[in-house]
Amino acid sequence: MENVFKGVGIGAVLISESGQHYPALAKIIFHFTNNMGEYEACILEISMEVDMNIIEVLVIGDFDLLIHQVQGERTTKNIKILLYLHCVKELCKKFTNIELKYIHRIQNKFADALANLSSMI
Repeated sequence: MENVFKGVGIGAVLISESGQHYPALAKIIFHFTNNMGEYEACILEISMEVDMNIIEVLVIGDFDLLIHQVQGERTTKNIKILLYLHCVKELCKKFTNIELKYIHRIQNKFADALANLSSMI
């Protein structure tokens, strides 16, 4: 039997100041680490905000290491993660104000549900 990689889902939810929810999901179909998946989800979310011409953003997520790396509090020598980190930092420059805040995964159920849904597609 052939071993086929079916991919894993990622999800993000944009919530406007008025409370409107904009869910997004995608499927990663290449081999990646958990940290790469977190960066993919973050890039998905921030790219949506750029496309919607949003200029002030609060990114809330359960990706603690990513947040510390973007804020310059932690480093990495992994070239793949460095490429992701550079991409996120470049996207962050497109906002007049951007803040990244960590929450526990249990508090991020909607985005987690989207990721699970996208992996089933």
